Amino acid sequence: MTVTHAILADMQPADTLAPARTDAGYVERIAFVLELAERLHAYGTTVQRLEGAIELVARRLGLACEPWVNPTGMILAFSDPSLPAGVSDTTRLVRLGSGDTDLFRLCEADRIAEDVISGVLDVPAGRAALRGLMRGIGWRGRLVQIFGFGLASAAVAGLLRLPWLDVGTAGAIGLMIGLLDAAAQSRPRLSEAFEAIAGLLAGTVAILVASLIGPLNLNTVIIASLIVLLPGMALTNAMNELTSRHLVSGTARFAGAMTTILKLTIGTAIALNLASLIGLEPLVRASRPQPEWVVWIALVIGAYAFAVLFRAHRRDYPLVMLAAMSGFLISRYGGEAFGAPAGVFLAALGMTAAGNIYARTFNRPGALVRLPGIIMLVPGSVALRSVISLVQAQDIGAGQDAAIAAMNTLMALLAGLMFGNLLVTARRNL
Repeated sequence: MTVTHAILADMQPADTLAPARTDAGYVERIAFVLELAERLHAYGTTVQRLEGAIELVARRLGLACEPWVNPTGMILAFSDPSLPAGVSDTTRLVRLGSGDTDLFRLCEADRIAEDVISGVLDVPAGRAALRGLMRGIGWRGRLVQIFGFGLASAAVAGLLRLPWLDVGTAGAIGLMIGLLDAAAQSRPRLSEAFEAIAGLLAGTVAILVASLIGPLNLNTVIIASLIVLLPGMALTNAMNELTSRHLVSGTARFAGAMTTILKLTIGTAIALNLASLIGLEPLVRASRPQPEWVVWIALVIGAYAFAVLFRAHRRDYPLVMLAAMSGFLISRYGGEAFGAPAGVFLAALGMTAAGNIYARTFNRPGALVRLPGIIMLVPGSVALRSVISLVQAQDIGAGQDAAIAAMNTLMALLAGLMFGNLLVTARRNL
């Protein structure tokens, strides 16, 4: 059993797990657990999964730990259960940035924690190995990430069967946003306004193309080009945390996701208003002419793009891509048979159960299957469409249909996640 991921299920209760043998001192063990918590937080772990992993690792190291985690920080209260109450109490408060999904480093953090518990690594060496995960990805890695932005945007446009001009425009804007993202990594002021600037860039380029080159499905192209920035996963995680009674974290994450949608909308609205002021009149059309084979090619390209953007290890690309394609196909054909919400539910149910089976079988994080499997189902694009429609029309009813669709998608996705964990009980937290 992998240490960081055992969860109360049909296994031996976690309270009965014997502490691992270690010669590390009390302070060293606390430092390791704290470092592990920071790494898991940085790699996009949701609150309930992070807290479960940390509690178990601490217990196996002979510590009592009561974690309280939110999207931008954590409080960890430690004590030594072998000493009288109050003698060894230690509390650590850590301020953190919002995490970002990094499947390779998540798997490495899991492996390091297991090696420490099993005695392969001592606690100081384990902590040093965790700190080694903080190294940057290098210029080649950044180029691959930028390329991933463009591929994801073009692939989503292809999945929507948009004309070739729309696909090319979305892909080009995606590349520009990837460059902007790389620049924002080292510039805090740019980072604060990043989503608004990205929305402005997407809106401006799409309007120029539609005005000077040819007609576009304007709003759809803008949404496809911004697909990587849409907080659909954040919305899903927020609702998941709320249903698991992590109310503070879920509320904060939900507010952050809505703020991201608003900033993207603000940038897009500025571009639309500037075009109106200077007299640009973009040609808008509603056309989905692509044949079925384009959808299949776009699906493969999109799955590859998300494997890149999730920073999976190259050896895990086939698994991540298969999960992403499976989730999309289950949703598509299930939706055709039973309705769109039912398709999303079946896909989330199937991919959650598959992730749990993978975790049980291979002793690796189920997130390698679960996250890619639901990434194309999350409701971020529908939510953004509803807000853009509302701003354009200045009418509360304009985005109502899209808002209802987003809510239906979110509820179906959340139900699939919950019942997927019931169908195949999770023995891992990640």
